[in-house]
Amino acid sequence: MADRYAGVDWASDKHDVLIEEADGEQVLATTFTHDERGIGALCGTLVRLGVVLVAIERPDGLMVERLLDAGLRVLAIHPNQVAAARPRFRTSGGKSDRFDAFVLCELARTDGHRFRVLVADSDDTKALRALSRAREDLVQTRVALANQLRAELERFWPGAAVIFAEIDSPIGLAFLQRYPSPADARGLGEQRLAAFLARHAYCGRKPAAELLGRLRDAPRARAGDSEIEARRAIVLALVAALRPIVAKISELIREIAHRVRAHPDGHVFLSLFRDPKSVVCAAALLAEIGDCRARYRSAEALAADAGMSPVAVESGKRKVACFRHGCDPPAARRGRDARRRDPPLAPLGRRPLRRRTRPRPRPPTRAIRTLGRAWIRVIWRCWQDSAAYDPSRHCGLHDHIAVVIADGSRPRLDLTATQRMAGAAVTRRAARSDEREALDSKPTSATTTER
Repeated sequence: MADRYAGVDWASDKHDVLIEEADGEQVLATTFTHDERGIGALCGTLVRLGVVLVAIERPDGLMVERLLDAGLRVLAIHPNQVAAARPRFRTSGGKSDRFDAFVLCELARTDGHRFRVLVADSDDTKALRALSRAREDLVQTRVALANQLRAELERFWPGAAVIFAEIDSPIGLAFLQRYPSPADARGLGEQRLAAFLARHAYCGRKPAAELLGRLRDAPRARAGDSEIEARRAIVLALVAALRPIVAKISELIREIAHRVRAHPDGHVFLSLFRDPKSVVCAAALLAEIGDCRARYRSAEALAADAGMSPVAVESGKRKVACFRHGCDPPAARRGRDARRRDPPLAPLGRRPLRRRTRPRPRPPTRAIRTLGRAWIRVIWRCWQDSAAYDPSRHCGLHDHIAVVIADGSRPRLDLTATQRMAGAAVTRRAARSDEREALDSKPTSATTTER
């Protein structure tokens, strides 16, 4: 039997499937319902008809897991790529689920070698990814509710919003639960506040007198009794919604810490941070990169997926390098957002590149990209070797930007190009000079070394 290819246009209630021969002749075009019977019949049909490659518009989810469990090779094609391929087969601009299944099938049949076949991660990695993403979703919900609570307090009681550093901290929520309006805090004095802080194990190192001064020095709103009573009820409702979310986030962090330390690759990502208690960002990196070494065969592939590779835009005499926005959002966003609450990364060699790329009022994308690519090279090498990060093994920025030219049988270091890379890596001046080529493009006769 010749090789056959399939395209699956998934949806919440049904899935359109089209199967073709290697020469493009249609074998089957049908629809399966999104239930156990339908999904089982879909996978069984693909296996029975000898499908060797299945294209679908998502990299994870129940449908993808069932296809992988059935022993099928799956291509995850981005919806933007599918949209760009539609004009190849239809010029009218029409769209339908059956037509999308046809486009996916054609891409698998004619361009399957250009896409990456999905490889399932281990069960431990999937569990860590689920916990990490659930924690991030809860953090986003907490931030939204905290902003709403802060805005509500600023309308009628600004002092309660600034008495503690974070309004959604356990001590801040306990204070608002006990004193949700100015009328409730009318008899609050220094001794009573000190007793409240001791009862809730406050560890902010601010005396009760200073905190009480913040509360009393804030401007006072003019609101009637009915409005204050209504806003008091709103504050209590928001506090009641925030407290269990904050508690569950703490529970998830403890579970993430346990799982990332027990993971076979946990020591690799935990070694990237100075504080051994730092687990959130390490878990996010491990969860999004995964444990399949064949997924990223080079550091450049990982950098492109994380959005750290520049994109060259050339037209005539115009040649610029732009920030890469077409990347894997979870890998780029979740790793970046998780790092905000973690201690800094360990030093990168003898001359930390991080010091040269400290945020400015408007940090240039060049600095972000340079720092990100340098770290990705280190992370990828440690990940491939299953080895913990050791700063003594890295020789600073020079080793990451050294340019080597093939000269006969032995490559030699291009000192001029390397110096240009080192001097122009993170400066604003480099964005307007010819040194852009040394960073954002590779000379035809030079290659960048990897470690």
